[in-house]
Amino acid sequence: MDYYREGEPALDTKAPAGPISERWEKRRFSGRLVNPANRRKLRVIVVGTGLAGASAAATLGELGYRVANYCFQDSARRAHSIAAQGGINAAKNYRNDGDSVHRLFYDTVKGGDFRSRESNVHRLAEVSTEIIDQCVAQGVPFAREYGGLLDNRSFGGAQVSRTFYARGQTGQQLLLGAYQALQRQVAAGTVDLHTRHEMLELIIVEGKARGIVVRDLVTGEISTELADAVVLATGGYGNVYFLSTNAMGCNVTAGWRAHRKGAYFANPCYTQIHPTCIPQSGDHQSKLTLMSESLRNDGRVWVPKQRGDDRHPADIPEDERDYYLERRYPAFGNLVPRDIASRAAKVVCDEGHGVGPGGLGVYLDFAGAIERLGKKAVEAKYGNLFDMYERITGENPYERPMRIYPAVHYTMGGLWVDYDLSSNIPGLFVTGEANFSDHGANRLGASALMQGLSDGYFVLPNTISDYLADGPFEKVEEDHEAVVAARKEVDDRIAFFLNNDGDRTVDSFHRELGKIMWEYCGMERTDEGLRKAIGLIRDLKDEFYKRVKVTGGAEELNQQLEKAGRVADFFELGELMCIDALHRTESCGGHFRAESQTDEGEAKRDDDNFSYVAAWEFGGDEPILHKEALEFEYVHPTQRSYK
Repeated sequence: MDYYREGEPALDTKAPAGPISERWEKRRFSGRLVNPANRRKLRVIVVGTGLAGASAAATLGELGYRVANYCFQDSARRAHSIAAQGGINAAKNYRNDGDSVHRLFYDTVKGGDFRSRESNVHRLAEVSTEIIDQCVAQGVPFAREYGGLLDNRSFGGAQVSRTFYARGQTGQQLLLGAYQALQRQVAAGTVDLHTRHEMLELIIVEGKARGIVVRDLVTGEISTELADAVVLATGGYGNVYFLSTNAMGCNVTAGWRAHRKGAYFANPCYTQIHPTCIPQSGDHQSKLTLMSESLRNDGRVWVPKQRGDDRHPADIPEDERDYYLERRYPAFGNLVPRDIASRAAKVVCDEGHGVGPGGLGVYLDFAGAIERLGKKAVEAKYGNLFDMYERITGENPYERPMRIYPAVHYTMGGLWVDYDLSSNIPGLFVTGEANFSDHGANRLGASALMQGLSDGYFVLPNTISDYLADGPFEKVEEDHEAVVAARKEVDDRIAFFLNNDGDRTVDSFHRELGKIMWEYCGMERTDEGLRKAIGLIRDLKDEFYKRVKVTGGAEELNQQLEKAGRVADFFELGELMCIDALHRTESCGGHFRAESQTDEGEAKRDDDNFSYVAAWEFGGDEPILHKEALEFEYVHPTQRSYK
């Protein structure tokens, strides 16, 4: 049983031809423009205020468009981008260590295991240099060397230092810069900012995205916002696993509502398991905590050579330690890409070498760095991360190695978009982690912030004008049948949850779904396990609609009601993720099929049969697969090696 059927190929008709270094400039020139007087007549909705959303809303507002910006947080500054720690990549080559736009392009395509579009990735590498200039001009306090020049450090999957950072708070500082730009436009009257509002439905009029239905999370009021175009910058869907490094409010509802209305969802099985997270301490937990990948610059990863060795790490001699990343991947050592580091940690723990409760942990040791650099230097680089680790675990990482273990962190899949960041629904654009476009099957560290700001500041403002040049479009009234129907869908869904006389909490279902996803669609997937997971998810979904209990009312602050809608969408997404993982019988990047591995246990791709983007159309129990073929002219697919 395949669980799906195939449709027509997905085509990116906006991607330009010609030399790759000229394609972005060629597309910018060929795209139509909107003159300043006409921009004031056009309205754009931006959903999300993270790096992708805030930068897009601010830039579109500054261009003169009338922008409505929505987020469900109580402040735009609380978007989950604020939690990013390690840094942002850019091909500035300040270290004179051989970096270039082409090398960043090459590293990103290779790091994604040759499952991304060359044109999109090269554009990202080109724009990366402009991002740093933009952020410095905003006052983002990037770390600097003694002489005042911007500092860089290394991240996984690269042999150069190209990561700009602000201690361990890079996401926070970048978001504050974007937030300042956004608030400037709010004050100027070009952006209307709506906090504590959640998008619950997309409005399609005559085949075009023309608005959204939102719920005021404080009063419960349902309202509609109509516009000429809609931009979704709503982040990833890692919380389908329940336990992840994402904020608990992160969800897929905005993207999934668009998917149900016809937007393709691409590569949903491509999920990133981050190798350096604080291990789960018990069943009581509702989220996990990231320890920045930047720590692997100076920290060394190891486990005891002896199985079940529970001695204090300081009592284990050097010759009885296995620095397994340095042993298996001598060229990159502890800075291999995340998917490889995560699987390697799983292997040594499965073999019985893990440390800590349940043997689900490995050591990240800074003793050598402290001896080499001094405690003050290490504290200057990583002090806030060390403090956070000690507050959570009660262990001092200056004196005892950190214990880390992989956890769900990022999703490379997302809504399908073309080169212009437009979905297959005209008028619906998708930016940042909410789309699939740049990272293939595995994202390199410090590239999420790069993509979010690239899309928001530089790409979308240049491509959305080609669509809006046909506007202003015919005005849509509140009583239009499509608007009324979309609003009724939201009302009916809310009424169902409030009237369903069940006996189980939403969280209990979410936790159970997460365990299924982690067990069968986590770091390692098999044909048997994925088929089992699909059956379990379908059964649990049926039980959810029969037994879920949502207390409270509709016209008030009701977090149980918010969660119910989000978890309902997670059930459908989780099923599609398993179907996507089942159909892709190869291993690539973060998608590891146990049946497809090399003799050394590495991911084994099948380029002859799977060198394509899997763009899924909503089809209920039988989704429709549209394949977009991937072509490689400049970086030819090879077996990835970091040895």
